[in-house]
Amino acid sequence: MAGMMRMSLDSPEEVRPFEGGKGQVALVNLKAGGVGRGVFEPGWRWSQHVKPIAGTDSCQASHAGYVISGRMRIEMDDGQAEEFGAGDVMICPPGHDAWVLGDVACVVVDWQGFTDYAKRQ
Repeated sequence: MAGMMRMSLDSPEEVRPFEGGKGQVALVNLKAGGVGRGVFEPGWRWSQHVKPIAGTDSCQASHAGYVISGRMRIEMDDGQAEEFGAGDVMICPPGHDAWVLGDVACVVVDWQGFTDYAKRQ
């Protein structure tokens, strides 16, 4: 049995800033994959602030996360859309765009989709 482990997103192993200074992802890396806290500033949109980094037409990460604050709208490539806010658990497959709603940063902890998110080559 493995021993206990403590890691902090307040002292991440890696920080990946988004284009235009519109936020960042802070990561800690576990054997099972990365856990990250994304801070998405007002005005952030995946297609403007991460697409240039990812180089794909839409976000190809699969997300499983928890929204701590703010609001975000996610629209799938097929048109399905949902809004997420503080207290929501978010499950989102690959193939989407997303953007912050309102003038409050959206903060999300994601334990599935941030391992390669906004990773510069």
